[in-house]
Amino acid sequence: MIMQRILPKSADNSYSGAKSAYVFFVFISVISFTRSLIHVFLPDGGASVIAGLDLSLGSANVIFAFGLWGVSQVVYALIQLLVAFRYKSLIPLMFVILIIETLGRMMVGVIKPPILFHTPPGGFANWIILPLAIVMLLLSLKEKP
Repeated sequence: MIMQRILPKSADNSYSGAKSAYVFFVFISVISFTRSLIHVFLPDGGASVIAGLDLSLGSANVIFAFGLWGVSQVVYALIQLLVAFRYKSLIPLMFVILIIETLGRMMVGVIKPPILFHTPPGGFANWIILPLAIVMLLLSLKEKP
């Protein structure tokens, strides 16, 4: 039953989970889209201004990588928005993906710790998003009475 909710046989605009999980998913989608545009359009790709990386050595490559990261975030955010407004039946799956992506970013931060001027917003946000995404996944799987 749970796997059928996460991986439905067909994707449509039906959603029977908690409204709070849907509202949170829309919020996260908009934040993802905004974040990705920042990485694409800031002159440093957000590497120094947002992430706090020291760009004094080899900054062009880091800025390029942040720009690429921004493009992939745009694609991910567009998929989130498409699900939020057209394929709501995939919301539980998108929460699973959000959990995996957040855990992955946290793991990379531990395995390959960066040298930063300051903690980037994601350094704090991951600890908020992860438990919220888990709760919202559970709520999205819950059938409305």
